[in-house]
Amino acid sequence: MKGNLIIISSPSGGGKGTLIKEVLSSTAGIGYSVSYTTRPMREGEADGRDYFFVTAGVFESLIETGEFLEYASVHGNYYGTSRSQVEREINDGRDVILEIDVQGALNVMRAAPEAVSIFILPPSFEVLRERLTTRATETAENLSLRLKNSFGEVALFDRFQYAVINDDRTKATDELRTIILAERLKRDRQTEAIRVILDSFDISKL
Repeated sequence: MKGNLIIISSPSGGGKGTLIKEVLSSTAGIGYSVSYTTRPMREGEADGRDYFFVTAGVFESLIETGEFLEYASVHGNYYGTSRSQVEREINDGRDVILEIDVQGALNVMRAAPEAVSIFILPPSFEVLRERLTTRATETAENLSLRLKNSFGEVALFDRFQYAVINDDRTKATDELRTIILAERLKRDRQTEAIRVILDSFDISKL
């Protein structure tokens, strides 16, 4: 049985990265798609773990070869999702989480309508601003841009199948994990296993 493609998105500072790390460390059968980006590496990040950090030239070459399931320019930098990485994980029967910006998420949802889409909401704009300011990874200009963009991003929450309000990390992590596990139990995702069970109900065996 193939795995599920799980899109998790939020405004910058919504806390999706923290929740995803919690889920990955506590839930079996889930892989993580490492995106490509042209933005500079932040302190504490590692190439190949957080992102594949590449130049604009390399990124554009990957576009030409069709490597990306989706890509977008966000806050002045390119971000893209590796098609080959996602397909490999799903075909191996593992769920794959895409931690992705809202614009990229909408692109993936159009390309893969069977994907599970989850939007992470901050409890308020004030909390979002505080998280981004405390993170101290952005210039004043970038911080202002991310906060400005958050208004339009939050307004798109209704394009997603699920919404998780990240006001308490433990509660939000549990809700995110519950969505992922429940999706595995949908009838149409268990067709092969159910068919085997039904075939065992043979009246001639009585």
